[in-house]
Amino acid sequence: MDRETITAAGFAALFVLLFIRVPVGLAMLIAGALGIYLIRPPAALPVVAGEIFGEASNYPLTILPLFILMGNLAGVSGMSRDLYDAAHSWFGHLKGGLASATIVGCAGFSALSGSSLAAALTMGRVSLPEMQRYKYDDGLATGAVAAGGTLGILIPPSAGFVVYAILTEESIGRLFMAGVLPGLLLTCMFILAIWIVVTLKPEKAPVAAQRESFETRIKRLGRAGWIVGIIFITIGGIYAGVFSAIEAAGMGAIMALGVTILRRALTWNNIKDVTNSTLKSTGTVFLILFGAFVFKTFVGFTGLPVKMTAWVDAQGFTGFQVVIAILVLFIILGTFLEGFAILVLAVPLVQPILESLGVDMIWFGVLMVIVLEMALISPPVGINVFVVKGIAPTVPLGTIFRGIWPFWIAMAVVVAAVLAFPGIALLLPNSMFG
Repeated sequence: MDRETITAAGFAALFVLLFIRVPVGLAMLIAGALGIYLIRPPAALPVVAGEIFGEASNYPLTILPLFILMGNLAGVSGMSRDLYDAAHSWFGHLKGGLASATIVGCAGFSALSGSSLAAALTMGRVSLPEMQRYKYDDGLATGAVAAGGTLGILIPPSAGFVVYAILTEESIGRLFMAGVLPGLLLTCMFILAIWIVVTLKPEKAPVAAQRESFETRIKRLGRAGWIVGIIFITIGGIYAGVFSAIEAAGMGAIMALGVTILRRALTWNNIKDVTNSTLKSTGTVFLILFGAFVFKTFVGFTGLPVKMTAWVDAQGFTGFQVVIAILVLFIILGTFLEGFAILVLAVPLVQPILESLGVDMIWFGVLMVIVLEMALISPPVGINVFVVKGIAPTVPLGTIFRGIWPFWIAMAVVVAAVLAFPGIALLLPNSMFG
């Protein structure tokens, strides 16, 4: 069997496995191992064992369980509730203010957890009942939670950036810094989208919460000081060069544990819940990485990236044109593939092409992560939408999907802004690292 046939068979097997709901990591591991065996039988077992051991012992990956632990501790300690209460106090009295408070709460929680699903689940449980109490439109309320949760893979610490950094061998610290300004811009665009929706259709947010006194707002902001302080120390410490991204993860986890102990929330049941959740999330990400690197090796054996690079060079495309084409392709893939699947499948294929055209991989990483955020809420397989559906079982899926479109458009606007002005993504990493 020639390599072209093996390549086609390998990708076909992978998509079949994904179609029948085999987990992404396991599907790539099976397809990659079989593909390597067909090309070089003696290399199959050593490559699979070597890639798995290499990633399992990869020191930078310790950042993942630490940040996941930090986010879980923030949930059980009540810091996430304090954050939402503070945002509610400052924005709740405005038109559409509860939805805006949800976005702000998701952005703040994302800066602790690095997970879009955790942000949507945690903040959704807090904010959805409040919006329903004030008779917010179901589409706007659930759409705000689903879209706000996507900030978890853009605002550092981001699991998406960590996986991208491992796949491309880029600096995790640079990627974290590159996500800060786009993350803040996207948060503001989400709030603007809410304002436009409720201005055009006031019935979607018919009742505003009562305006609280300035003293009460300051008090609630003070209670949220724990989570704000942890975010400031971890992200600020990375930018100031006080410690690395991995050390920041350790510091954040220790501080979150300390707050949990001070608040007397470290019960036996909470310990079990936090431990189980952290281990499950970490295991899922590591399985994806194991499969990704085995499949990446298979793709390398086929010579497909070299052929694709040569073809693009022969067509005379510029780097900017290729980036736009890839992003459009990712948006289309996002309608039927989960974001992490796109990330680990596509990066090994497009990286050689982009590097040969001189594309900055930090800049492209930010663009790619925003597009993956779009995939998290794109019908019909938007994962965040199904997470929100689990919190709000009485709201039809169609209503949730209709509610996400203003936020999806806001993401597209931010993608266009970062494409037009790369400095939005590169200003902080360049000022920090040179």
